Amino acid sequence: MYASSIRSLAIQSLRSSSPFASSSSSRIIISRAYSSPPSLDKGEAAIYEKLKTAFPGKRLEVQDVSGGCGSFYAIEISSPAFKGLSTIKQHKLVNKCLKEDIEGIHGLQLKTIPEE
Repeated sequence: MYASSIRSLAIQSLRSSSPFASSSSSRIIISRAYSSPPSLDKGEAAIYEKLKTAFPGKRLEVQDVSGGCGSFYAIEISSPAFKGLSTIKQHKLVNKCLKEDIEGIHGLQLKTIPEE
């Protein structure tokens, strides 16, 4: 019974439309927030370090959502550098920072958050 409940929760978690969604009363969503890069795979760590250096802020999450092959990443990042900029300009800043990395991947899901 317990194992099937855990399996059910894991399946519900994987069906979430956003890898960074928070918990809700109907399902538990898996979220990966990193305080240090050692727990990241090679691709995640490279992106994490570049973004951490270029956009210091309170929140940075990098996740390979392609199943581990490194072809699609989800990134959530906050920084004072985004304050006063449109979402498009914020994304352009991140894309410029990751230009070399983006050339080698299939897709990028990006959420930028301006900080005070």
